[in-house]
Amino acid sequence: MTSQSDGTKKPTVSADEGSLLSTVKNLWGYMWPVGRPDLRLRVVLAIGALLVSKVATTLIPFAYKGIIDSLDVAAPDSALVLGLAVPIVLVLAYGVGNIVDAGFQQLRDVLFASVGQNAVRKLAFRTFNHMHRLSLRFHLARRTGGLSRVIERGTKGIETIVRFTMLNIAPTIVEFCITAVIFVTMFGISYLGVLILMIWGYLFFTIKASNWRIGIRRDMNNSDTDANSKAIDSLLNFETVKYFANEKMEADRFDHAMSGYERSAIRIWTSLGFLNFGQAVIFYSGFVVIGIMAVVGVMNKTLTLGDFVLLNTFLMQIYRPLNFIGFVYRELRQGLTDIEEMFKLLDQSPEIEDKPGARPLEVTGPVIRFNDVKFNYDPDREILKGVSFEVPAGKTVAIVGPTGAGKSTISRLLYRFYDVTDGSITIDGQDLRDVSQNSLRAAIGMVPQDTVLFNDTIGYNVEYGRPGASQSEIHDAAKMAQVGDFIETLPKGYDTPVGERGLKLSGGEKQRVAIARTILKGPAILILDEATSALDTKTERDIQSALDAVSANRTTVVIAHRLSTVINADEILVLREGHIAERGRHDDLLKRDGLYAQMWNRQREATEAEERLLRTANDPDGFVKRGMPAAE
Repeated sequence: MTSQSDGTKKPTVSADEGSLLSTVKNLWGYMWPVGRPDLRLRVVLAIGALLVSKVATTLIPFAYKGIIDSLDVAAPDSALVLGLAVPIVLVLAYGVGNIVDAGFQQLRDVLFASVGQNAVRKLAFRTFNHMHRLSLRFHLARRTGGLSRVIERGTKGIETIVRFTMLNIAPTIVEFCITAVIFVTMFGISYLGVLILMIWGYLFFTIKASNWRIGIRRDMNNSDTDANSKAIDSLLNFETVKYFANEKMEADRFDHAMSGYERSAIRIWTSLGFLNFGQAVIFYSGFVVIGIMAVVGVMNKTLTLGDFVLLNTFLMQIYRPLNFIGFVYRELRQGLTDIEEMFKLLDQSPEIEDKPGARPLEVTGPVIRFNDVKFNYDPDREILKGVSFEVPAGKTVAIVGPTGAGKSTISRLLYRFYDVTDGSITIDGQDLRDVSQNSLRAAIGMVPQDTVLFNDTIGYNVEYGRPGASQSEIHDAAKMAQVGDFIETLPKGYDTPVGERGLKLSGGEKQRVAIARTILKGPAILILDEATSALDTKTERDIQSALDAVSANRTTVVIAHRLSTVINADEILVLREGHIAERGRHDDLLKRDGLYAQMWNRQREATEAEERLLRTANDPDGFVKRGMPAAE
């Protein structure tokens, strides 16, 4: 079920529904846009233009009949000029009728273009917004390429459904009714009977064949989504592919996915050929029967030659909307299949939602408290097992521990990407579950381990911390993050593109941009989630001073892998298997000679070994050791 803005639930759109009526009802808001009188006027005018076109379409065959009948009557020479006037006028009427028909059909399309594109935009915006509302757990399980393909097909499908439903189905039914009345009035019930039988057979066959093709279309969509997912995933990890020389493997994976798409596409075109041929057989069978009846009528003098032409013209004009009805039904079914996955996405409810009447977070300290917090991603594996601690206002608490101890989980809980399984987390006494997510995240700044930048300029990525900030504020933030001087040496300065995920910058440069972004945001709470663990020792030391400047006088949670970055923390928590195994300041923990001291000694030994290797690399011949100057 899909939640509407008014709180009601909307049934899922499915291509398997026996009737399109419920789907049209669900999508009515896109066809008759609420709060847009200008678009509603365009809908009315488009329908009016369509009706004028249908009137012209109905009258054109009568002009054609009049031309044939007037030419079939032998006129004396004295009346030749007068006799020519009638067919010439009728030819002009025939031409004008076709021009009116074509002109008002194009006017209909022009008027409705804004309505169709508005529907595409609204649905795309709704889907995009919904994707950002969904919780982290959902996005960790999804593939970006597949998501983008689903949204792309869905937005195209909605335009198809809106346009064809509003502008083709109902007017075509009206045209059939007008034609039926003409057939009964001018030719009798027998002609109408054959016409109805032909139309019924045509529509019955079209519906059955189109429903059969839905499964094939689904297979093709799934293959297309899979192929696109593999392509996007491979391109995003371009460097990794190169590292392992696995270009051929990636190409083979993509080709295997495309082979499934190829098979489904061939079946789609084959089934379409079968559908089109079957439709032609049914229509022309009816055409032959009515044609024979008309020939007999002309031979019996009950019909004129013009009547024969009129019948044939009406049949050909019926074939156009009838064939179009078949096309419309196929397109509607295909559109429903395409938007099916999009509406399944819209049916996904966010795991984390604001409570009704949730208030903004009021930051006074801020003081962070974890009160006996328990949490698990999976019921069978508990991550945090009753963790309690406090981060006083303006102080720094560091969280360290072995891999898998639950360190990064704490930052995700603070951001409320997940809710605690038991216990509570409060900021200045306010439970995170009782405040709005936007206000909570506005109060927190994050410098993550893996900094991902948008594929835009350096200036854009810094400004992302506070959209609308002035250029001077952006430059000041960059200088505080010790990246301003570097940016000014670039030919394009702050307008320098950073590339996909910031790959044109080094790890240290990306990290400084992330720090500048956080400085510009100016949060009351700061989370440093292993912000330097992926950097070399020298770069780490350079960046650490920038981090110290950012965290000064801010309530800070440092999640650290390298213990050298937390020695000045006001308190260090040592996590092990979801519990706080030790806590205290750096010197105190070393004196206890426990888990923290063991981790510190291992890292110190690793650092000393790294420094020895660096010295050896810079002094391969041992000149420094012998008191001689090392070679430059």
